[in-house]
Amino acid sequence: MWGRRRRGPGASGRGAEELRARRREREAALRKARRQEQLVSKRLLREDTTAEEGGRDGAEIVPDPLSEDEVLELLRGIQRGSGDRKRSLSHLRRALQNKETQQKFVRLDGSIRTLIGLFTSSLADMQMEAARCLHELSHSSDPAVAEACLPVTSYLLTYLSGHSVEFTSPHEAVLEGLGYVLSQLLQAKEAPTEIIPHTANAALLSLGALPALTSLLLDLASEIPQDAAEGLELLVCPVLRCLSNLLAEETGCEIQIQDERLLIALFLILQCFLQQHPFIVQECLWLLNNLTADEPFFCSALLSLDLLPALLQLLPCSQMASVLVLTVLCNIAEKGPAYCQQLHQQPALPLLLPTLALPDPEVVGQCLELLHLLFLHWPEAAADFVRQGGHRALEQHQSTPELQERARALLDMVGQPLGASAFNPCHTTLSAFS
Repeated sequence: MWGRRRRGPGASGRGAEELRARRREREAALRKARRQEQLVSKRLLREDTTAEEGGRDGAEIVPDPLSEDEVLELLRGIQRGSGDRKRSLSHLRRALQNKETQQKFVRLDGSIRTLIGLFTSSLADMQMEAARCLHELSHSSDPAVAEACLPVTSYLLTYLSGHSVEFTSPHEAVLEGLGYVLSQLLQAKEAPTEIIPHTANAALLSLGALPALTSLLLDLASEIPQDAAEGLELLVCPVLRCLSNLLAEETGCEIQIQDERLLIALFLILQCFLQQHPFIVQECLWLLNNLTADEPFFCSALLSLDLLPALLQLLPCSQMASVLVLTVLCNIAEKGPAYCQQLHQQPALPLLLPTLALPDPEVVGQCLELLHLLFLHWPEAAADFVRQGGHRALEQHQSTPELQERARALLDMVGQPLGASAFNPCHTTLSAFS
């Protein structure tokens, strides 16, 4: 069977490889864009605090910059062990919403060390305020501020990996805050040049960032009750995002977490939060996308654990969920004939037909991408597609400007004799899906 599908180094071999290379480039661009995607507001903690303190609907009001003397006085206030320490820390947190104040603060000797000391103390209220201060600094677009925050990452990871779900009862807000701090540092513009090489490739990975975050996610998934307390999703979300952002760096680090339980944990979390907190669905699917993009292990595990039906059920959840589910399926199909055969054996095609009828060009476009991979690697899927009337769905898109070229290319593929489309992808098909 494999010999029948593979040909010598002729045009068809180069064509298939070119398609894979182009798709990998698009996938890399998608993962890069993901780092800048904010599915939950970066100002979540700030807005909640403003609302709690009587602000209008949590509206953001950026304070005026403080002078260097004023910033120094606040730092000295939080360094002193007086009763005013918490008040000084609260004032500092609000002041750090201003970019100029951030820059002045990080230039002061011992400023970040002081926040770390309070964050690692045994006083929960001080921990929370210190986490909020670090959270404000993690928003900065100034490379100097991002670099000053580098020493914080090892403490964040240690803290995240050292506590179970029972710990979240009195400290859930602290964990939420530090989770967002770490996720923001990993999404910062400076991450590829400043944070990631210094921490992810060297220190973060050597500290066991991925195993620590994976272990925390497994613990969370195993202990989340069906009637999960409100607010727990805000702890789960940054952990998912941290993992996803690390995997988006294309360092091969997904090999460190080749654990099937991670997929089971993701689907347990999906099941728990699907109805009440649909944004968690998108976070889970982004992580699933990054896990399956390059590594066959997770593609195989998803199929062998029979999780595909649960994944397909997420198709109608939302526009973004539809795109992400189809992208994950493309990740699997791109791995070759054996994977496409298993996708074909599952009830995927009948669910794709209604997707082709949707009015959303992005969703339909991703569906066409999946069909192309299936037909390319497993022509029997094309034959079944025609028998189920799929060619009529393709014909409807011949007049849609952004879809017509790909729809016509697929019609050409399904119009060929069985097996021909897999061996001889014509130039039209190549250009349509480039």
